[in-house]
Amino acid sequence: MTLEDWYRQDRLPHIYCAGCGNGTILNCTLRAVNELGLDQDKTTFVSGIGCSSRAAGYTASDSLHTTHGRALPFATGVKLVKPENDVIVFTGDGDLSAIGGNHFIHACRRNIDLTVICMNNNIYGMTGGQGSPCTPYGAITTTTPYGMHEMPFNLCAVAEASGANYVARWTSFHVKELTEAIRTGIETPGLSFIEVMAQCPTSFGSKNKMKQVSQMIDMFRTNAVLKGKAERDRAAGIPLAPGKFIVGELVRRSNPVLGGRP
Repeated sequence: MTLEDWYRQDRLPHIYCAGCGNGTILNCTLRAVNELGLDQDKTTFVSGIGCSSRAAGYTASDSLHTTHGRALPFATGVKLVKPENDVIVFTGDGDLSAIGGNHFIHACRRNIDLTVICMNNNIYGMTGGQGSPCTPYGAITTTTPYGMHEMPFNLCAVAEASGANYVARWTSFHVKELTEAIRTGIETPGLSFIEVMAQCPTSFGSKNKMKQVSQMIDMFRTNAVLKGKAERDRAAGIPLAPGKFIVGELVRRSNPVLGGRP
């Protein structure tokens, strides 16, 4: 099979805004599954609701576009009934961490054999640009016109504390590294959680002095700190600077798995 075979051609062109990072993440995901040589008839994509969740509809294999925040319960059901299938979940920061927050915690606790890819654009991009649980402190949204006054979730820390076997964070700028992380996540038994910081120039960038897509990509490039460097800095007493965030493989372990491959 070729990479193009994984796309549902009759659904193209996609609906994403110009400059959206979600298309890049979808491409990295399908490149990873193609490189792994997964069986298209035994690969299932599941999504909830949101810009990110439209990704499942562009895949040529079986997919479920489910209800808001409920992608993980649906994916759990698929995995338990079809343990031989590779089940990959597309979700967004609002879909996953707000209405879907409790499902996220317990899917990680159960360590169900899923690969969860969260396209984190720090906002509800599809429904009007409202603030999400991952909106940075001080950021402008339609529901926080004077700046967000709540601290955001660290989704990777939540996944790690809840029991996921594999946790990684990259951005839509780190295409090669992201593709490799998704490959590793699929190959790792148990729940794999890959957070991807994605640009949303339409709803987030336009309100936060980043109207150009290149400004958001430059922000990812300059503010991402590799895990190894962050650990060395911490050991030297140097804290992570405001606005910076850690990228890389954050957790890989072998906790017991629910619904593993037969």
